[in-house]
Parts: sequence; C-alpha cells; structure tokens
Amino acid sequence: MMVRQMNLKYARNDLRKNKGVNAALLIVLILSAFLMATGAMVAERMFGAVDQLFDQAEPPHFLQMHKGEYDQAALDEFADAHPEITAWLIEDMVGFDSSQLSWQRPATGESGDLSESLIDNLFVVQNDEFDFLLDESGGIPRPDVGEVYVPVSYQQSFGLQTGDDLQVRTETGVQNLTIQGFVRDAQMASSLSSATRFVVSDADFDTLSNAGGGSPEIIVEYLLSDPALASDFQTAYESDDGLPKNGQGVTFEMIRIINVISDGLVAAALVFVSILLIAIALLNVRFVIRGTLADEVREIGAMKAIGLPNATISGLYLSKYSVMTLVACVIGGIGAIFATGALTAKVQVNYAKAPLGVASFVAPIIALAVVFVVVIAICRGVLGSVKRIQVVNALVHGSLLNDAQTARLARRQARRLGRTGLASFKGGDLNRRLALMDLRAEFRQWVLIPVVFALASVLMILPTNLLTTFQSPKFVTYMGAPESDLRVDLQFLGDLDVLRDDVSAAMSEDDRLTDIRVFANRLVETEGDEGWESMRVETGDYSEGTVEFIEGTRPEAGEIALSVLNADKFGLGVGDQMPIRVGETTSQLAVSGIYQDVTSGGYTAKIQGEISGDAVGYVIYADVADGGGASVIADEYGSAFPQASVVAMRAYVDQTLSYVTGAFFSAAAIALIFAVGVAALVTVLYLNLQLARDRHRMGVLSALGFSGAELSAQVRLKTLVSVVAGTALGVIVSATLGEVVVGGALSVAGIGISRLAFIVNPLLVYLGYPLLLIAVGYLGARGVASSLRRGNTSVWLRA
Repeated sequence: MMVRQMNLKYARNDLRKNKGVNAALLIVLILSAFLMATGAMVAERMFGAVDQLFDQAEPPHFLQMHKGEYDQAALDEFADAHPEITAWLIEDMVGFDSSQLSWQRPATGESGDLSESLIDNLFVVQNDEFDFLLDESGGIPRPDVGEVYVPVSYQQSFGLQTGDDLQVRTETGVQNLTIQGFVRDAQMASSLSSATRFVVSDADFDTLSNAGGGSPEIIVEYLLSDPALASDFQTAYESDDGLPKNGQGVTFEMIRIINVISDGLVAAALVFVSILLIAIALLNVRFVIRGTLADEVREIGAMKAIGLPNATISGLYLSKYSVMTLVACVIGGIGAIFATGALTAKVQVNYAKAPLGVASFVAPIIALAVVFVVVIAICRGVLGSVKRIQVVNALVHGSLLNDAQTARLARRQARRLGRTGLASFKGGDLNRRLALMDLRAEFRQWVLIPVVFALASVLMILPTNLLTTFQSPKFVTYMGAPESDLRVDLQFLGDLDVLRDDVSAAMSEDDRLTDIRVFANRLVETEGDEGWESMRVETGDYSEGTVEFIEGTRPEAGEIALSVLNADKFGLGVGDQMPIRVGETTSQLAVSGIYQDVTSGGYTAKIQGEISGDAVGYVIYADVADGGGASVIADEYGSAFPQASVVAMRAYVDQTLSYVTGAFFSAAAIALIFAVGVAALVTVLYLNLQLARDRHRMGVLSALGFSGAELSAQVRLKTLVSVVAGTALGVIVSATLGEVVVGGALSVAGIGISRLAFIVNPLLVYLGYPLLLIAVGYLGARGVASSLRRGNTSVWLRA
C-alpha cells in the first residue's frame, strides 16, 4: 500500500514538474486511443446496423434476378425437390429509367427530376413473407392507392420530402404518386448495387405495368434453413437448365459484403491511422523514458544504494506512464463516443439504428485495452534497463551504463572521433560541419525524428492514393470494363439484336464518336464442384484496349479470361483448361489471363469470339473524339433509344463508388490532419527535451565563441536533415510497399480486387505532402531553437 502511494505521489509530482513534455506525450496517446476506439465502434455500429436491418427486413439467402419469360412450373418443381428451402417467392418488378422520373413540391412549387441517377428504378409491391422494405421507424409500409415509398438514398441525393409528388412518365401518360415516406432496402442499400426499389400499392403497380414505358423483370428469392447452404444452393439452381437466370445471382453473404464494404472502410482506415499513431506514441514514450532515466540517474543510483529493489524503482516511473495512458484511454474513449455518432449518422439513415448490446461496450473497451497494454509493455521493456544500472557509475559518473557498456561506448566514440574530427577541416561553413558531425555522432538519439516523419508520410499518402485511385477514370479497368467515355447497356429485350444494330449503326455514323466496341453477354455452362453450372461470359474482340490483367493476357481464339473471384472459385490459373458447354457442344478453353472486377459480384469471364444472336445482353463502349461532352452525348442517345441505358463512364464510376470514395475522402482528411498535427507535436516535444539535455554542450560552444544565432542554426539544420530523410523514406515506402499492403487488405475483403496499382496525383503526394511535412518540421525547429538566441550562457555551462 505504501509503495502504491509513493508511486502515485511521484507520478503526480513529475506530471506537474514537466508539464510541457507530458502534455505533448499525453496528446499523442489520446489521439491513438481515440482513433482505435472510434474505429472499433464504427465497425461495431456498422455491422450492428446491417444486422439490425437484416433481422427486420429478412433478405433472401439466395436470389436470382431475371428479365424475360420464365417457367413457373420449373420453379415449383425445383422448390419441391429442395427441402432446405423454408420459404420462397417471385417478386414482380417494373423498371423505369431515371429520366422518366420527376418530382414536384406542391407547398413551394419546387420541382426537379432524377435523371442524374444512373441506376435502375424498380417499382414493387411490399412482400408478405420476407425481404421487406422498411420505413424510417423499422416498420413495414403498405402504401395506399396513389402513394409511394421512395429509397432513402434518393431522399439524401435529391432532398425529397414526405408530401412531394413523384411523377412517372409512361407511354400512356404521366402517373402521379404522392411520397408517403422513405424505405431502407437490405438488398440494394449500397451504391455498389445497380438498382433500387420503390414501394407502391397493388393497384398502382398494375397501372405502371400496363401503362408501357417500363421494363418488367422478376427476382426469385429463397430463404434457406441455414444461410451457409447458399453457395451450394446457388450451384444447384444454376445447374438446372429450366430455371430463369437472365440476370445476376446473389447470395446472402454477397449482399452483406456489399452493404458493409463502404462504411466498413472508414473503420478500417481509422484503425490503420490509429496503429501508425500508436507506433509514433511508443517511439515518443521510449525516448521520454530514456531521457528521464538519464536525467535522474544519480537519484536512481541513490535508491539502489539504500536497497530499494529494481522492481520498486521501475514501478516508480511506470506509475507515471500508467496514469498518463489510463487518462489518455478515458479521454480518447469519451471522444470516440461523439465521433462515432457523427461518422455513423449516414449508416443509421441507410440501414437501421443499431441497438446497444454487449458488443457495443466490449468493442471499444477491448480497443482501448489493447492500446493500454501495448504502451505499458513497451514502458516495462525500456524500464528494464534500471536493473543494469550500477550504483558507482550512477552516483560518480552519472551514467546509465555498466562497466562493459562503458568500455564499448568508449571504443565506439574513439572510432567515431577518428572519422569525424575537425583535423581535416580545410575551411568552409564550420557551423554546418559541426551540426552534421553532431547529427552523425548522436544518430541513435535523433532517429526518433526521421522515423516519426516516415510514419507521418505513410499516414498521409496511403489514404490519399486510395482516394485518387477510386476516383480516377482509369478505375473502370477494375470494374471489368475498358477505359472509355461512353457505355451503352442493352439487356433482355425481345428485339435485342435489332436494337443493338440500330444503336451501333447510329454510333458508327456519329463523327463525335471513335473506337466503338460491341460485346455480348452470354450464359454458358462450366463444370464446378457439384457438376455443370451456369456462368455469365462476355464475348467480343479484345485485340484492342481492354481491362488490365494481373496475370497473363487478353484471350485469343480458343481461350478465356477469368475474373479473380472466378479463378479462385474454380481453382484455375493461367494456362489451365476450363470446360465450357453451350447447348450440346462442350469445348476446352485455355485460361489466358486473370483480371480484377467488382461488378456482377466479381464473377465474370471474357471469351474472344464473334457476336452471335444468343446473347442475353450487349454492352457498347465508345470514346468521344474531342475528349469532352460525354454526358451531353449520353443524354442524346438515351432520348433517341429509350430502351437502352446510355451513361458517361465518368458519371457511372462516380455514382457506383460514391460510398467508397466518400469513405476514403473522410479517411484521407482525418489522416492528413492528424499526421501534420502529430509531426509538429513530436518535433517540438523532442527538441525541447534534446535541448534540455544538451545545455552543457551548448554552453561550451558558446564559451568558445559561437553565437546564439549560430547555435540556433545548428539545431535547425539537424532537424531539417532528419525531417527530409524521414519524409523521403515514408514516400518511398508508400510508393513501393503501400500497394502490396492495400491490395492484400482488399483481397481479404473479397470484393474482386486482389492487386491494386495506385493511380496517384504525383504533384500532391510526392511533392505537396512532403513539402508540407518538411515545412512543419522546420517551423517547429525554428520556434524551439529561437530560445537559444536569448539563452544565458553561464547557466548552460553550469548545467
């Protein structure tokens, strides 16, 4: 009890005595704890919100989208043959292009349209058994005639309000509906989804279906006795030739991944930033402890001389850092509560308000406990040097070293003196020569600055590189598409081939368009673990520019290229043979290459070949001759061919990845602010401590005739060299190892990207950011070193 009181009293006195140093160290620890706890809480809230929405909405464990005719009897037979099905349904939908939807606010006369949205707008009636669309309170809305419930994403994007009129333009006229509320959709909440659903009454659905101008389609949905059966169930479904499958098949796990990937990236980014800050904090703790032991070595020698055990002496110092870390964890945890609320506000709107549970409290506590344990473990490791201190050396020489260490140090200093002495000095700037000699001689003490600035560089650059990569027009090559200006999608229409010919002919005659490429989407079969199963492939001419291949190259005749997820699914690599069956004809195709794709769940393939008439859809790419006006041209072709979906690729990527890029923007902004702040803080902290330890040496130099301005210039030069070296190291690490680390993380996420090549803004990350960090370090050194101009030389010499 007495030892504990003594430890706490020492901690309190030391915290009061060294307020500046301890405050700076405490801030770094608080930021580390804050970010770690915030990352853990955002992740818990994100998964909790998605789980809450899934519990309420009961999304299917497997669904198959389909356009065109289908055999009801085949679906009935399939359901009867699979006892693992607990419930199933066919949801009828009618889709309208965004340009056909507009809104008006009767109270103010405001109006607008939804033409900026590039996703499919599907009108449905509320389901009765499962896959419910939920209102803001978690209820299951059932609109009356003339009412509609609109997706919450449109509420946010277009500022829609309850009471607004939604107008749907059909072939027989405009259908008016009143917005009664907004719905959350467990299937289609993410921007990575290609469609969204509106809920109307049975009567209004029939009216919209019969009015013309809409595209009918269905979703076949299944609930299983065990969600883990979804993958095998999908294989069984796709192996049945009689079932509808002119669309994407999606499992429960794919829905979940798509929903959590965007905001989950915020949590991952915060944890990444926190880990780097913890590393910086640990470096500072180690430096401060070693400095404290050096300053108080005689007191330590006295305590050992009177018989105090090493553990007691270490505990005396450890108590201070235990108190600081505990306070940092408490403050950081409290701050994380408020930050999490702000960061997850959008999550609660799009998904659900996650209920508080055991995990809500355990997740941040575990995160803070990790910070506390790691920091204290490092402190214990550094304080282990107390047991190696010899009483005589400590009391007489003021040294932390024992006899053997002192002898090794003497030999090392003698060698260093031979290399760095001034005997060979032949003129020039003596002040600069002394500064560089000192920096070389005390490299171990100054290593803190370059390491911290290297970590700060990585902290700033990696999130920004991710942001610019996902924002770049070239990112379409990660979405299974070649880089182009325009994209035209034609899907599942009765006169599909005629429409393809009309659109491609019009584009070929348009002088504004160049490099027009047509590809067909077909359904083939391949042999999987459970037998033959359906697979969607894209067929066309890949001799010109296409996607980037991480392995191999584009397909030639008799070859096939696979997406990363398909290659993993079938266990195939470049050069392997893959059986493909079309009708009664089976052929073996060699895998020519593997590419990355985040569309269609990431399961796609490409075959070199002629465009045939058995396609279930076509996609046409084109470039704009002058490089501009893609949106205007897309609007023109959309009006001329209303059955086609025509989009500018830039807008397509922006909308599809809006959640992801928003997450990376938040992470990049947080990382930039914290990196600059921590770099400045550590610079000031380190230099203050270093100058306090170097006062005697400074006094000697002053007595030899060096002015305060010259001593100040030495400090600035040493700091500048250290900062530049660390920043350069961080830039090199970010440019080389950064892609490997980030690509590995995305590969684990299972979204179809396993190797990421950064698309960077070189002026920003390789010039702007390094100059910013160097300026921060130099200004910090200038501010601290300015005190040397006003220093009392006699006091320095007596130190």
